[in-house]
Amino acid sequence: MSLLDYRNINTLWASVIVETLSRLGLEIAITCPGSRSTPLTIALVRHPTIETIPILDERSAAFFSLGCAKRLHQPVVLVCTSGTAGANFYPAIIEAQESHVPLVVFTADRPPELRDCGSGQTIDQQKLFGGFVNWYTEMAVPNTSLLNYVRQTMVHAWHRALSPKPGPVHINGPFRDPLSPVSSPTDVQLNESEFFSAVFPRTLKHSTAPQLPKKLWEHWSQTKKGIIIAGPAQPQNPHQYCQSVANLSQSLGWPILAEGLSPLRNYQSLNPYLISTYDCLLRSSNSSKQLAPEQVIQLGPLPTSKIVRQWLQRYQPLTWQVTSHPSNVDPLHGRTYPIEVSVEAFGAQSPIRSFDSNRNVSEYCQQWISCEKKLRQKLTKCLQSIEDPFEGKISWLLSQYLPKESVLVVANSMPVRDIESFWQPNDRHIQPYFNRGANGIDGTLSASMGIAHGYSNSVLLTGDLAFLHDINGLLNHRYIKGKLTILVINNQGGGIFEMLPISEFEPPFEEYFATPQAVDLLELSKAYGVQHSLIRSWDGLIECLKELQADDCPKFRVLELLTDRKADAKWRKMQLASLADGIQT
Repeated sequence: MSLLDYRNINTLWASVIVETLSRLGLEIAITCPGSRSTPLTIALVRHPTIETIPILDERSAAFFSLGCAKRLHQPVVLVCTSGTAGANFYPAIIEAQESHVPLVVFTADRPPELRDCGSGQTIDQQKLFGGFVNWYTEMAVPNTSLLNYVRQTMVHAWHRALSPKPGPVHINGPFRDPLSPVSSPTDVQLNESEFFSAVFPRTLKHSTAPQLPKKLWEHWSQTKKGIIIAGPAQPQNPHQYCQSVANLSQSLGWPILAEGLSPLRNYQSLNPYLISTYDCLLRSSNSSKQLAPEQVIQLGPLPTSKIVRQWLQRYQPLTWQVTSHPSNVDPLHGRTYPIEVSVEAFGAQSPIRSFDSNRNVSEYCQQWISCEKKLRQKLTKCLQSIEDPFEGKISWLLSQYLPKESVLVVANSMPVRDIESFWQPNDRHIQPYFNRGANGIDGTLSASMGIAHGYSNSVLLTGDLAFLHDINGLLNHRYIKGKLTILVINNQGGGIFEMLPISEFEPPFEEYFATPQAVDLLELSKAYGVQHSLIRSWDGLIECLKELQADDCPKFRVLELLTDRKADAKWRKMQLASLADGIQT
């Protein structure tokens, strides 16, 4: 069978595009229905090694592709027809740009002579996504004399999706009739082996940097009050990432403040100086002052915790910011120095010392370790005693009962904050995923489905509003190859707003900010053909988590837990600060 489709100029043009992308490393493409994109869709479906998934809703399709690309750490192709279809990609394009996820986005278009003249389903698609793409091009109208140009444009697009930092690229592709694969043969017959001979796979690589000066390591090792702050991370190899951070921590003898959206808390035994209770601990003014650092090594973005950010803002430590890409991750505008290198490469440069529990650590590091131990015991005792539904306890139980090596997708708003406050360190090797580029709730369900596609066991932790905001994602459940359990915390509204000052102003708070909803999630799930269960107790939740690995566990289901957002907000405001009281530094 020929690699290329010679039935007409459009099928040949599109098959050159697809074959080139396949040779570069393309594994998955997401297509949305439409006429103008027919040549691209046909070429993708025809290709024997590319998995092509049709998704009706363009916004959902874009977030599904984002999730797939996060999982693969490789570009995913996304295709739509002309008109407003591409505009629905915009939120996911923004998230991909802000969180450095590679995508190759095709918007099919009418040819120039049919634009701006009242032709149907036609808008100005030039640079539709503005500055939120790594690169944009409008391709020529298909022409047999330009096939070399098509191939090389795809090579460049793939490269720009990966470098100098991963992100989306946008290709606007005009097509004239015939759009369907009717026979209108061209006079071209390529030597396909020779034509594609210079197209090789290109993959995402860790950034490297020149060897850091020995004096810098000596400077850090002589610092009496140094800490490592590890922000959200979705590394391709979590164990390698955690080992690199452990090397760094043990070489310097510095404690690690590990964000819950990092895999570090799930590889506890690698990191003897791991600190997980910092958000609670630093609410104490005494602890906040006593534990103020002189220097900080910041790995990636800052943690979600507003308390940590305020603490760093107050004491302005000298900060070394390690980031894989040329990005500014300093929202505090502090005394910072960027080091552009991957965490893995950075940790590998540290003068590694094996951990010795008998070795004397600095008084500062010991203070952190002591506080962590005491506060973790208090927090555990407190959460164990809670019998009524409380959102924070859900995250705490997940850290203990999710099966080993599970994937956990965490929605924005309260779930990410509860993970940071309550996720207990463990050795379960759980990999968290999230959309923290733009921090929005849009596309949560669809992105989690793209992430789950290929994993044997995945869980989405989400609030009711984030779930409902992307409810059309349920249309895609039949395409999921892995398993996905959607754990919906239903507090009938936006619980995060209960934590903000606006909650004291009623009206308009309840109607315009909390935006309460009363959707019956059981009936809604039925409408989409999805299994639903209501969890009525903590034992019930634990049972559901334990059965995730069972062969008869449903491939796709919704688990719903009802909570009281006002009672939960009151608990957080009163208990988180008081738990740190009495902890001696």
